[in-house]
Amino acid sequence: MPCSPDPGSAPPDTPDTDRLTEDWRRRFDCAFDTAQSIFADCLTAAQEQLGGASVAAYVDAARFLCKLGRGAEPVLAFLEGWPAIGALLGPGSLEIVLAWVRTIQRTSNGDVLGAFFQALPATATSLGSRELLEAYLELLTEVAQRSSVSIHRGHAILPSQALPELVRIAPRLLQQVNLQGLRTWAAHGLRHYARNPERQAGYFAMRSADSRALFQSQRQGTLLRTHERPMDLYLRALWDDPVALISYSEAFDELRRPQPYADARGFHLPDLRVDRDGVSGLDQYRLILAHLAAHRRFTRSLTADNVSPFRRLCIETFEDARVDTLLLKRFPGLRRPLLALHPRPEEHACDPARESCIRHRLTMLSRAILDPDHGYRNPLILKFTGAFHERLRQTAGDTSDMVELATEYLIESRLPSDAFANIRFADTEVPYRDDNRHLWHFIEIDDASDFDAASGPAPAAQSSVVYHYPEWDYTTQSYLADWVSLYEHLHPRGQGEDIERLLHKHAPLVKRLERVLARLTPQDRERLRRQEDGSELDLDWAVRSWIDRRSRRTCDQRVNQSFRQVRRDLAVSLLLDLSASLQDPVRGGDSTQTILSLAQEAVALLAWAIDRLGDPFAIAGFHSNTRHEARYWHIKGFSEAWRDEPRARLAALEAGYSTRMGVALRHAGHYLSGQKKDKRLLLILTDGQPADIDVSDPDLLLNDARQAVLELERDGILCHCISLDPHADDYVRKIFGKQFSIIDRVERLPERLPEIFLTLTT
Repeated sequence: MPCSPDPGSAPPDTPDTDRLTEDWRRRFDCAFDTAQSIFADCLTAAQEQLGGASVAAYVDAARFLCKLGRGAEPVLAFLEGWPAIGALLGPGSLEIVLAWVRTIQRTSNGDVLGAFFQALPATATSLGSRELLEAYLELLTEVAQRSSVSIHRGHAILPSQALPELVRIAPRLLQQVNLQGLRTWAAHGLRHYARNPERQAGYFAMRSADSRALFQSQRQGTLLRTHERPMDLYLRALWDDPVALISYSEAFDELRRPQPYADARGFHLPDLRVDRDGVSGLDQYRLILAHLAAHRRFTRSLTADNVSPFRRLCIETFEDARVDTLLLKRFPGLRRPLLALHPRPEEHACDPARESCIRHRLTMLSRAILDPDHGYRNPLILKFTGAFHERLRQTAGDTSDMVELATEYLIESRLPSDAFANIRFADTEVPYRDDNRHLWHFIEIDDASDFDAASGPAPAAQSSVVYHYPEWDYTTQSYLADWVSLYEHLHPRGQGEDIERLLHKHAPLVKRLERVLARLTPQDRERLRRQEDGSELDLDWAVRSWIDRRSRRTCDQRVNQSFRQVRRDLAVSLLLDLSASLQDPVRGGDSTQTILSLAQEAVALLAWAIDRLGDPFAIAGFHSNTRHEARYWHIKGFSEAWRDEPRARLAALEAGYSTRMGVALRHAGHYLSGQKKDKRLLLILTDGQPADIDVSDPDLLLNDARQAVLELERDGILCHCISLDPHADDYVRKIFGKQFSIIDRVERLPERLPEIFLTLTT
């Protein structure tokens, strides 16, 4: 991840480290304030991901870009993105890129550098090697030369309109075709639209029909979208299981391609399948769907906590083999494509003295279970193949049987070399199988990335973690990949006693809320009457049953009662807009009181109320200073109690900068999605519409926020906006639909905020 220092490994804040950072900053020698504000974070990431000499080259390259006269954009994008690129592509890659920059800088196309460095992380990930990156840069040079408008004996006067479009869209295209396919597609656009720059730009932006058609022709294989309807009917007819089919792109030349998987949204399949080992792409899709549907029918989920990775791998192999065996019994016609796609490793191909052979052995075992003519002579494989089929003959087998067999196999087959870092992957990939994420569930809430109050306040440069999020471009109806850099911090502490004074200030409101909460607080137990089995006798129904018996009527045997625990199954995240407008005084009220201070009072009351109800909740604030510097401040995490530490952070809130709402919604939803609750509520308190100083189109961030809300709704998270802008109806409705409340009188915020929450959750 670009510019992602590990807070746990950051050096202590000492004069030596400060002096070293200042030395690097003097070497950087860049006058852009925005670049200076993120330099320390990015330098930390570079030191972690690059070697010593590479860090020096990194800083020198950033200084070179700063002096080019192309603005801050190329510098910011380079600082954020290069550490991960350099670690991926290795030594020599920076020199290749800088040579291309010098070439393009001398032409009329130098303004493309900002877009180039912004897209470079995703492009480099898709290419995967320094050699392919060099070939890609040669393609960009060719496009720049052939698409620039030339007059007067061929001298380029006007910049290319096609080059920026290609740079922007290349990361997405390279996930679907190889570099040669991209070159063929680009050559068509250069040749056929050489005299029409506007149409050529539309071609490279994939806005024309012939551009899309020619691009599809470069993708050799079977497209899921062209067979989605038959696949849906296939599932319904053979499995009576209508499941949504969701496609994903397989990245180009990755070490390990993503696998199919199943989750609550549906079955996720690759968007393209190439014929393989005599099996057509369509038959591969059928086999993947059959395997996923069989898992859905026959597999029971297991608890993953305290299960070692080796044991999980063994359990998954046995369970996959069991599911495939049941699948072949039900549909024998699948045997030929299944065995054609399942690898058949050579028995002695892996040397346990030099590499880890655990995947190799498990793949041989899986092949032996499914193929009677496997030909293996390993006594352990023969023993467990026989035990597997014997277990299925006796009990028809279930997931728990596979756990027992896998554990026995792991105990008997374990070798010291299994822990080697050098793992043999050759002939171990089973392409029709999924990644088995549906097989495991976790009983522990994942708060590993949630900030812990015990860590105490840390300087922003040390406690920051950087995430990169996409942003929705409504003009092209597509995402801008890794567009916004979000810096995550633990908010510094203030005086927690200030929050206590706020609660005393609103003592009458607190008493009124206490009466409401007393009615809403769930009881520990709920009585279930008329049970056949129970912990106590239900006297009313026991007497009735005795009367029926004495009257020689049929008596009801349900004369017991039991109890069950009752809890609210809800998690809440409160997101505060901390933009500069919150420093404005409250109109018509106390001239010394600001909107921010009122928000602190309201949040303190709401947190007190939620804590009384026992619902897990988190509080965070956000603001932004261009897309390169969105800040997300943790005030209270889900794993923290509402005590002195989060109260002290709430008391220290400060406001500034702008309101880039979409990225904050996505990041808050990231944490809220980890809460395993029936209802997940995201409340956002704001006083204005999304805006930032680097965006001139007011609809751009508004539409991005709307897209973020739709993404969260698809994940089962309800978003509700509480706006303090009396004129917000129009733009808030565009973002949140009907899920919003407007508080016209800001001074009533401490009273209205808890009321709105209670209305939404009862």
